[in-house]
Amino acid sequence: MTRREILAAALAAPLAKAAPAKIPIGVTDWNLRLSAQPEAIPLAAQLGFDGIQISCGRRLVDDKMPLDNPEVIARCLVLSKQHKISIHGTCADRLHENGLKSDPLAVRWVRDSIRLTHAIGTRVLLLPFFGKWAILTRQEMDYTGDALRELAPEAEKADVVLGLENTNSAEDNVRIMDRARSRNVQVYYDVGNSTNNGFDILKEIRWLGKDRICQIHLKDNPNYLGEGKIQFVPVMAAIREIGFSGYAVLETDSKSPATLEADMRKNLAYVRGL
Repeated sequence: MTRREILAAALAAPLAKAAPAKIPIGVTDWNLRLSAQPEAIPLAAQLGFDGIQISCGRRLVDDKMPLDNPEVIARCLVLSKQHKISIHGTCADRLHENGLKSDPLAVRWVRDSIRLTHAIGTRVLLLPFFGKWAILTRQEMDYTGDALRELAPEAEKADVVLGLENTNSAEDNVRIMDRARSRNVQVYYDVGNSTNNGFDILKEIRWLGKDRICQIHLKDNPNYLGEGKIQFVPVMAAIREIGFSGYAVLETDSKSPATLEADMRKNLAYVRGL
C-alpha cells in the first residue's frame, strides 16, 4: 500500500467503528389482533418485523393463562425458529383483570408469567397498570414496589426483567423501582402513554437512560407514526443518544381489520426510515 492508501484506511477505520447498530423493531401480538396466539409469529415475520412481543393471555383456560400450556410454548418456539423472528418479550395482560397495585391475585399471575417468559426463551416481561389498575397514589406506588420486591428474586433467578408500563412519570416509576430494590425491575417506556399524560418524553428518555429502560413502545394512536402530534425524529434521536440498543416495539392501531397489514407495513417503513 502507498502512504496515501494507508492514511485513507486509518481515517476510515474510526468512522466504520462509530456506525451504530440498527435498533431492532418489534410488534405486539395484540395489535396484530392475535393476542396469545402462536399464529401472530409468522404474520409478524411476513410483515418484516425483527421480533414480536407475545401475550400470556387475558382470558383464563382451566384457571391458567393461555400461554401456560407446553404445546403452545413449543409451537411458539418452532414458529420463531422456522420464520427466523425473535420473540423479544411477553406481556402479563392478565393484570388488566387483577392489578398488581392492590390485588393479591396479581402476584400469582406475575409469577406464572416469569416462568412462561423464561420457558419461551426471552427476557422482558411487560407488567401493565391501566384503567382501574392505574397507579394513582403514593400508597399504591409503595404497595406495587413492595410486591415487586417480593417477586424480584424469582425474576432474577429466571433472568427476566419486569417492565413497568403505566400512566406515571419517569420519576414516579423510579420511586417504584427503588422500593423494589432490584435491577430486574425497569421501565417499559411508552411514548404514546407518556405524551397523553402530559410528560416531556424527550426529557424523560434522557433522564431514565438506557439502564432503566428495558424496551420502548412506539405509537401515536389513532394516527400513523409521523402523522400525529408526536415528533418521532427527535424521539429516535434521544433513544440513540442514550445508547439504547434494545427493541423499539410498534403498538400501533390499524384503521380496520382489512387494512391491518398495510397499516403495519406503513408504520414499520416510517420507523425504519428514521
